[in-house]
Amino acid sequence: MRATDALGRRGEDLAAAHLNDMGLVILERNYRSRAGEIDIIARDGDVLVICEVKTRSTDHFGHPLAAVDHRKLRRMRRVAMDWVTERGVRPARVQFDVIGILDAATGNPTLEHLRGVD
Repeated sequence: MRATDALGRRGEDLAAAHLNDMGLVILERNYRSRAGEIDIIARDGDVLVICEVKTRSTDHFGHPLAAVDHRKLRRMRRVAMDWVTERGVRPARVQFDVIGILDAATGNPTLEHLRGVD
């Protein structure tokens, strides 16, 4: 596994644990459709939470949250529609979240969670 893949996996694991700690139920990780991939799909009561996770070892090239722009959000919406259609679910509401993690391999990563990103 490449170092960047391992960093990304570690970030997704931290994000999933964070969401679990908040009381969300993880429904699926790394869902892929023709439109792209969603890192984490979770349920918060009757709300379907679509979560993108960005992990960086440094902020030399910008904060991880800055990597999610309007094009990425549009893609997340298309993939979420694929998931909902494929699974035959009808959530009361869909929420798009972004989790940014800075992990300098110091053993003390920082996590920032933006909820309800439009």
